[in-house]
Amino acid sequence: MQNVKGTYDFFGKEQAVRQKVRAVVQEVFELYAFEGMDSTVLHELDLLTSKYAGGDENLKEMYRFTDQRGRKLGLRYDLTIPFAKVMALNPGIKLPYRRYEIGKVFRDGPVKRGRLREFLQCDADMVGVAGPEAEGELMLIAVEVFKRLDIPVTLRWNNRRFLGEILKAVGVPEEESLSVMLTLDKLEKAGSDGVLEELRNKGITWSTVDEIAELMAMSEPSITLVAERYDLKESKGAAEVYALQALIDKLKLSDICRFDPFLSRGLSFYTGTVYEIFDASGAYASSIGSGGRYDAIIGRLIGSEEMPYPAVGLSFGMESIMEMIRDRVGPAPAPRVVVLSIGDSMIGEALMAAAFLRSNGIQTGMEPAGRKLRKALASLESRSVRYALLIGEEEAQTGKVRLKDMKAREEYVVPLDEALYLLEKNDA
Repeated sequence: MQNVKGTYDFFGKEQAVRQKVRAVVQEVFELYAFEGMDSTVLHELDLLTSKYAGGDENLKEMYRFTDQRGRKLGLRYDLTIPFAKVMALNPGIKLPYRRYEIGKVFRDGPVKRGRLREFLQCDADMVGVAGPEAEGELMLIAVEVFKRLDIPVTLRWNNRRFLGEILKAVGVPEEESLSVMLTLDKLEKAGSDGVLEELRNKGITWSTVDEIAELMAMSEPSITLVAERYDLKESKGAAEVYALQALIDKLKLSDICRFDPFLSRGLSFYTGTVYEIFDASGAYASSIGSGGRYDAIIGRLIGSEEMPYPAVGLSFGMESIMEMIRDRVGPAPAPRVVVLSIGDSMIGEALMAAAFLRSNGIQTGMEPAGRKLRKALASLESRSVRYALLIGEEEAQTGKVRLKDMKAREEYVVPLDEALYLLEKNDA
């Protein structure tokens, strides 16, 4: 037997670290007053393949199948479209609405470091806020999460509307604008030569390609420089970019959140701000988080693009994060107390003692009966178990238990409630 390529089982020390990362992300989401959600994994294929759902890349990597009644279905490949569906099906949800979801998604794509075919995404989305404060809050969340995970990051951001205005100014036809954006988004992977070659193959005029080449040759061009170069200082896209940059400066995030005029992200549904998060040290090249504004999807799913559903989201990839912190994976955490029965006749008493400790919030394990006491204690010590609680016939007859502090090399023969007191006291 073997796992399907691109899927893994997680257990032991690695699962313990994954659970800690998940807890950190969830804690920050809830700190910012986002409400948890579980959306469906299965979807009608028409939804996942609709023109609003993200583009050809997603269609190519989607898992599709037919159920017993012949219905065409698919597995979700992200958490954004399922969330948009929830909003479209529940128009009574009060806006603004803030939701988070941590769940598995599936993509039949190439497998590489940090990219699997079954993987966990951690998303936060805000619906009903059209201003830059929504993006600003999600950027603060990203900074807080990675600060708690002790991962230095850089967040690169741009605005699709502003990029569209730039492309129009250099002569890109409107119908080719999205295609050109998606090509520019390959700059990190394909390099400038590869991007320019792809642009020429699109049938764009050489003069336009030359203009784009000049822009690409600029070293970290500022918003003002780009706006002045293409006479866009009064444009709607420039206004959005300036507003968000002012907020980033106010929040003192400008060292982390950096404007990148070439960033567009590979999904077609983004309408405004887009961003990607990278390891600031450069040790891990792929993004470890991303997101952006998608103001049109929900209204389109409802059937009315006039409906006011401005939306912006943020997503972290668990597998990418794990690649960043894999060297931190240590031994699986041991239970604080393990109960041992001395002799088979004491199994019931041992289980009752463990139940008492657990009911009082003490994490408690059980050691199988029948092992030699010396070997059992040596096993607990090797696993860094702090306390062993022993119950034999002598302890049972006197109504007491034997609590061994494996670290301090101390032993107490006390009633069970006093053993609980000692455990709680040493926990404080």
